[in-house]
Amino acid sequence: MAMTQDQIVRELQDAGALLTGHFKLRSGKHSNRFFQCALVFVDPARGERLCAELARRVTEQGIQADTVISPAVGGLFVGQEVARALKLKSIFADKVNDELVLKRGFSIRPGERVIVAEDVVTEGGRVRQTIDLVRRLGGIPVAVTIITDRSGGKADFGLPLFSLLQLDLPTYPAEECPLCHDNVPLTTPGSGAGSKA
Repeated sequence: MAMTQDQIVRELQDAGALLTGHFKLRSGKHSNRFFQCALVFVDPARGERLCAELARRVTEQGIQADTVISPAVGGLFVGQEVARALKLKSIFADKVNDELVLKRGFSIRPGERVIVAEDVVTEGGRVRQTIDLVRRLGGIPVAVTIITDRSGGKADFGLPLFSLLQLDLPTYPAEECPLCHDNVPLTTPGSGAGSKA
């Protein structure tokens, strides 16, 4: 049964995943809000429910795939749970010198249909890198699934995009950031959440 938008928002709020402060995003931009998706998966049942909803939407659109790939580290749980719900293979790409590569015996066969899964997209750089990796290896990217699209709907990968929540949160180039101007302490969240930049 489909989840309503209110149910999705309640799940994310209950997880405490939307943080307020002064954050440096992966894109290098700054924001007063950050979505810490990892907190969603502290309760595995919550993560399973949300990713099953993503999988339901993919299935509803008739998209066929063989594999789900996610960029480490943020997309790992999303990819695993979406793949579980769709009964597909799940792999992930490691970052080496800021490039994504397959390690650990993972592979993509020529013609393999692949869904890219990520936790949060602001500008979508990591998703684009993952799509490029799939294509370089001869795979066929068929869709992108994300928990939160914080691009305000501007993210475009040339593929069907499925997100549970779309946010239009303010982001600023570092040199124009009003929080920096006000000397609000800067945090670099993500896998090192809580570390000061």
